[in-house]
Amino acid sequence: MIEAAVRRARAARAAWLRPRLSRWAWVFDALLALVLAVATVAGDLNRSYVDIGEPPPGGAGIPLPPPPPPVGSAGVPNSAQFVPFLQHTLPPVEPWELLAAVLTAAPLLLRRRFPLAVYWAVMGATVLFHQGQVAQDATTVVFASGLVAAYSAAMHSPHRIAAVLSVLAGMVLTAAFPLIPKVDGGVVPVLVLLPAGFAAHGLHRWRERLRILREGQREQLRRAVEQERARIARELHDVVTHHVSMMTIQAGAARKVLDASPDQAREAMRAVEAAGRTAMSELRHVMGLLTMSEGGTGDGGSDPARDVDLAPQPGLDRLEELAGRVRESGVPVHLAIRGSRPDLAPGADLAAYRVVQEGLTNAIRHAAGARVSVTVEYAPGELRVEVADTGGVPRTPATPGGGRGLVGLRERLAMYGGTLRAGQGPRGGYRLRAVIPVEET
Repeated sequence: MIEAAVRRARAARAAWLRPRLSRWAWVFDALLALVLAVATVAGDLNRSYVDIGEPPPGGAGIPLPPPPPPVGSAGVPNSAQFVPFLQHTLPPVEPWELLAAVLTAAPLLLRRRFPLAVYWAVMGATVLFHQGQVAQDATTVVFASGLVAAYSAAMHSPHRIAAVLSVLAGMVLTAAFPLIPKVDGGVVPVLVLLPAGFAAHGLHRWRERLRILREGQREQLRRAVEQERARIARELHDVVTHHVSMMTIQAGAARKVLDASPDQAREAMRAVEAAGRTAMSELRHVMGLLTMSEGGTGDGGSDPARDVDLAPQPGLDRLEELAGRVRESGVPVHLAIRGSRPDLAPGADLAAYRVVQEGLTNAIRHAAGARVSVTVEYAPGELRVEVADTGGVPRTPATPGGGRGLVGLRERLAMYGGTLRAGQGPRGGYRLRAVIPVEET
């Protein structure tokens, strides 16, 4: 049960780390990749740009009209003011450069599913793209694509350490080549606010995911507790119902023959005593498992796991003992075991034993005077257990909640891939038939 809860917790964590994307998320990522790819290609096709800086050799410049003289001054010399410039014309773009330009943005389509792979694909394409003659407009767009890829790696990757190291390595790579565009003062606020917005959005989503994860863990814990309670209820039902039924029948038989045949009454009371001891042993086993984690307080107190005799849970190797106790109550039981017994998991072995126990208990309570046959067959790949009676008269009236034992058996068998059929037999009476898959070694 604990292992199943751990598997469910891991599945929930995997689902949290890689949630299913909505259709609008895919559409947004597709549009983002398309817009950045088109902008990169369009910017690289513009092969002519102007550098404003020191005047080129020869004093070429653009004359601007002089500024108006300040109020109250005698004026300024009427001399032209120049803004120096330098015009660049790059060679024609090559096909591989256009392909590299597309690859700097196209991987962003999968940025939520494979964030680290997309980040390094974008960085690799960026380095390749800058091996040629790249226009300044294209460099700016490619830098934006790199920012989006870095944000996606830091936000969506489940490998936190690898994501941090990748982003740091990308920063070193960007500074080494260099891949940072030249921007004027008006773009600087955008480049500062954009990463800050990404960081704030990422922090908000991280807190939201953390809240969802904690709620999921609480839900998993609640389900595990409910399943453990159901398992304990099944164990107590199987133990108490069978042994108390045996004790009730034997005590009733002893009461009836007490005056006429004291020896038979004495034997019946011995059977009651044996059934009570067996019930107590199994109940101590269940209660010992419940209190095992509460011992060892460190103050010299005793450990419940040590105080309780935790005998092994019953299995198919104790069917003869079970059938013998039922025979002592006056119910004829025929036990047949076919095939060679494989290595069974303890839980599956206990489940098969509980099927036989439930069938015999039903026969004792609801089919007085019937004969019972128990068949255990070890077939290739599966274990078949059948308990059938010839029909009889109920010893005890029906009580509320009847059928709980069958529900518990189905739940127990389902944990091991088994099935249970219950109903009228082909020749009358009642029949239980269980099939449990067995792994062949």
